Amino acid sequence: MKSRYTIFPLLALVFSLGVIPLSYSQDNALKFKLKPGANGKLCLNCHVDFQDKLKKTFIHTPVKAGECTGCHNPHTSSHGKLLAADTGKICLTCHKEMSRPGDRSVHKVVAEGGCVKCHDPHSANNKFNLLKDGNELCFGCHKEIGATIAKVKFKHNPVSKGCLNCHDPHASAKYGFLLKNDVPALCVGCHKTDKPIFAKQHMNYPVANSRCTSCHDPHGSDMPGILYNNVHKPVANKMCNQCHQEPGSATPLKTRKSGSDLCRGCHNDMINTTMGKNRIHWPLLDKEGCLTCHNPHAAPRKGLLKDNMIVVCGKCHADTIKRQERSETKHPPIMEGKCTACHNPHSSDSVFLTNKSSIVDLCGGCHNWQKHSTHPIGEKYKDPRNKNVTLQCLSCHRSHGTEYKHFLYYPTTTELCVQCHEQFKR
Repeated sequence: MKSRYTIFPLLALVFSLGVIPLSYSQDNALKFKLKPGANGKLCLNCHVDFQDKLKKTFIHTPVKAGECTGCHNPHTSSHGKLLAADTGKICLTCHKEMSRPGDRSVHKVVAEGGCVKCHDPHSANNKFNLLKDGNELCFGCHKEIGATIAKVKFKHNPVSKGCLNCHDPHASAKYGFLLKNDVPALCVGCHKTDKPIFAKQHMNYPVANSRCTSCHDPHGSDMPGILYNNVHKPVANKMCNQCHQEPGSATPLKTRKSGSDLCRGCHNDMINTTMGKNRIHWPLLDKEGCLTCHNPHAAPRKGLLKDNMIVVCGKCHADTIKRQERSETKHPPIMEGKCTACHNPHSSDSVFLTNKSSIVDLCGGCHNWQKHSTHPIGEKYKDPRNKNVTLQCLSCHRSHGTEYKHFLYYPTTTELCVQCHEQFKR
């Protein structure tokens, strides 16, 4: 499939011939009953600043043709700047190919119809009417990525030359992250896997069809070979056979053991301690074991986590993450993606894998509850609603948030209190 950018020269030729602008001009002239030449020339009598725009290198075809009414209603409008419709809808009347229903990934600004966040609708000195040139435009929104790329020790050459070497700026029909091709097909376009040096760098393991981004940061890193900054010790020491079969075997990429049994070879004490607890996080007992949450080779985050905790934990606990998003009051540990501030990710002797057996002590690590309220809580006090449980922080607050302030279960304090103190109901 040809890149959409290969058709721009052809479109430019068609536009320059006046075919498309002429039809628009005629249609709008009839629609608004305009006098001859009133489509755009009349507008310039008041909008004199447009004379400067017409001097720029790249001029939007309707502007160049003097066809202002292609985008603006000359009389009235419900949209700013007298636009005939929402920005995205106007652009898509001509640029339908920028995204289609069923695309695997769509750039957020495209999905929201924010074309003018990247393009000047009238003219610019950059190709495709872009507001800024190259990566400077992308990093205007993707500041964190831009800042990281600027300071990494080892830079990925295609990234330095431009994000569009790997990404489509509008949408990708088949691939995630707006990629032009899938990994590793995208990578092998530059990196020749049949060269001896490639085999040597990968300890003679047949990784040509493996997912390169399981080890390498595609944007650059501080590690040689642009490995992610946190590298698993066997990988850093080039001891792949510590986990995998020998490179010359029939199944070189197969691991010597499966699940947590493989990790036990090095992390025996940690796994023994984990398995000795009353409650074990179920992924550790699953066939994937530790690899449910951790990358076995390298990762951008400490602990070789596959992603930030909101994403990793949210794959299973999506309801909890959504509840926090809806909550009127945000709980900082969740908002900051620090689930382990309250929970042990591996195992615990406490319910919900909490770090402390006492919820009061757990919450007290951040909240000075004695100053927070004079309400009695603790082991001595039974919950009037259920004599089998004691009063503690979660008796009134839901730690992951509610649609009410302060994580309360009810919209007002009164409604909460009368759940126990029924004698005060009115």
